[in-house]
Amino acid sequence: MKFISWNVNGLRACMGKGWQDFFDAQNADFFCLQETKLQAGQIELSLPGYEQYWNYAEKKGYSGTAIFAKHTPLSVRYGLGIGELDTEGRLITLEYPEFYLVTCYTPNAQRELARIDHRLKWDDAFQAYLSGLDKEKPVIVCGDLNVAHQEIDLKNPKTNRGNAGFSDEERESFTKTLSAGFTDSFRHLNPDATGAYTWWSYMFKAREKNAGWRIDYFLVSDRWKDKITAAPIYSDIMGSDHCPVGLELDIGG
Repeated sequence: MKFISWNVNGLRACMGKGWQDFFDAQNADFFCLQETKLQAGQIELSLPGYEQYWNYAEKKGYSGTAIFAKHTPLSVRYGLGIGELDTEGRLITLEYPEFYLVTCYTPNAQRELARIDHRLKWDDAFQAYLSGLDKEKPVIVCGDLNVAHQEIDLKNPKTNRGNAGFSDEERESFTKTLSAGFTDSFRHLNPDATGAYTWWSYMFKAREKNAGWRIDYFLVSDRWKDKITAAPIYSDIMGSDHCPVGLELDIGG
């Protein structure tokens, strides 16, 4: 079974930069988006064979997530069920007989960690939510989780320590998530890989120099880590400041 996740940083802009070509070429079972920056009715996508699930932010042109699925879910949930955390369209959960699929766009802590308290409140609620799902059945989590976990996950760890996405608080919070029973699929298959990034600043020719960060993930419940057969990073795919990431699982069907 094949999964794709991509922070498109504005789907309408990304559509003009080859999004549809990549979507068609992948023929994935599930295609998850973050930072769609859309409101209902602002785009009409013709995706034959796929059901579309959208979660929009209340604020126009901001945040938002979507999942395009070849398989009809048993249930669909939008958000965490916590009012103050659910206004920005950051989470969608699809339930299937064998697993839950969750796509997430984690809040950014922002410059000088101006929003770190909100970010950590989100992390705590998100971890509790995932743990609750994991008690029922295995969970597949994907999205822009807005943290480079280890020094190996970004080009310049020393100069970025303490910045949003590489603060001690955020890294420790991510460790806590993994310790709750989840496996980072890319690191599971590539424990020592360097230079593997999913986001690059638009400044300083960062992408050209591959001065990036790995902040987009597929996590799976630990009991399914042996089912991971591939966890590609599509770093050659343009259209956003993030590139798509993938997951392939041998779960039958």
